[in-house]
Amino acid sequence: MKKILLVEDDSHVCAFINKGLTEEAYEVTVVMDGQQGLDLALANTYDMIILDIMLPTLNGLDVCKGIRQAKIEVPILFLTALGSTENVVMGLDSGADDYLAKPFKFIELLARMRTLLRRSHNSSDAMPEETYRFADVEVNDETKTVRRNGVEISLTSTEYRLLLMFLKNPRRVLSRMAILEQVWGVDFDMGTNVVDVYVNYLRKKMERHTPKRLIQTVIGMGYVLKEEE
Repeated sequence: MKKILLVEDDSHVCAFINKGLTEEAYEVTVVMDGQQGLDLALANTYDMIILDIMLPTLNGLDVCKGIRQAKIEVPILFLTALGSTENVVMGLDSGADDYLAKPFKFIELLARMRTLLRRSHNSSDAMPEETYRFADVEVNDETKTVRRNGVEISLTSTEYRLLLMFLKNPRRVLSRMAILEQVWGVDFDMGTNVVDVYVNYLRKKMERHTPKRLIQTVIGMGYVLKEEE
């Protein structure tokens, strides 16, 4: 039975999700306070955390950051009424894996959860010590270290997954939908420009010491990892 931590301060939403997930054979722990949610996440093992942003004592973004700073790789799904592009980016940048804006249909929540749980399971089964190289970029997927021209680059978890996806598909043009599916685990249009925002984040970090661009824009199609001609 999968164990889910639900951190949400709206009692009606809590009851709705708790009832639905329990009927789907999930074991749900419900808390309505950000600090308590962080304490439970650090002290226990969960298969997934569903997290609101607007919470008493500690907001969801800080809860998420605290979990990631503790090197806990549990899938985190944000639920929030704040559905603008900026808030989507803030949530994902804090270390969340996906983002679902309120109001939402329970069937969509289940679909997002299944995708994240499947991706987490596949990741845990992956072979260790995999190293990926392209041009002067090297990524060790066991230690999660990224270097370009020998210089280590610090990436967020989302930026790292984005770079790894490009390294696994060199010289292949990837559409925004394909990137959403592989990096965020969603197979539908999120209605935001989150892919473009994160490609720009990644480019800035990768080009800080070496201006030569590797992630190229293919107008009207998407992006491709290749050296400039």
